[in-house]
Amino acid sequence: MTRVVSLVPSLTEAIAVSAPGLLAGATDWCTHPAGLAAARIGGTKNPDLEAVVALRPDLVVANEEENREPDLAALRTAGLDVLVTEVRTLPQAFTELERVLDACGVPRPRWLDDAEAAWDAVEPPAEPRSAVVPVWRRPWMVLGRDTFAGDLLARLGVENVYAAHPERYPRIPLEELAAAGADLVVLPDEPYRFTADDGPEAFPRIPAALVDGRMLTWYGPSLAAAPTELRAALRRRDPAA
Repeated sequence: MTRVVSLVPSLTEAIAVSAPGLLAGATDWCTHPAGLAAARIGGTKNPDLEAVVALRPDLVVANEEENREPDLAALRTAGLDVLVTEVRTLPQAFTELERVLDACGVPRPRWLDDAEAAWDAVEPPAEPRSAVVPVWRRPWMVLGRDTFAGDLLARLGVENVYAAHPERYPRIPLEELAAAGADLVVLPDEPYRFTADDGPEAFPRIPAALVDGRMLTWYGPSLAAAPTELRAALRRRDPAA
């Protein structure tokens, strides 16, 4: 394998860290690792398909949640090999990362061992806390059922109030979120960039924890540091973390 285009920031980082120079193209949202020299081919939801085809990659890596099926179908029609991942739990993330790296001809990297060891060592608190986890505002959207970020939080002892919702990213009115009985509101800085001045004020009666969205939602080298960094972020606003 010599040329890869990645349509997923997490997979871009995983491939670039493991095999520098392999990536021919990546999305505009692929911010890690810093200084990535790959050609930029648009966003995850609106890639420049002609630019992807022009790069003549041996493989395009994608994700069923982050990328649109019509775009992936168009790339296949153009004769490209497209590998589509599904990542909704931590174990699934490790399995899919191995599958992607193997398809790229990359030996299992040390960071993947470190990430598995870091999560194997996690011992959640004896008493889980409940949380609402917004991912957008205007309108308010939160983590619902069957999400990777929700699985990570659960392993750290933070149970998503909307984990049983029929939708994966439901729109919930703010009044309902505030009255959901959560012990904590977890505010990541992506996809919506929640900050100390934009988010916590909407939940004046609930402790708010600002977390690094990459640590919460990316599956790649960041997984090795994620347990420690997420716990620290939760602890900063919630002594029970």
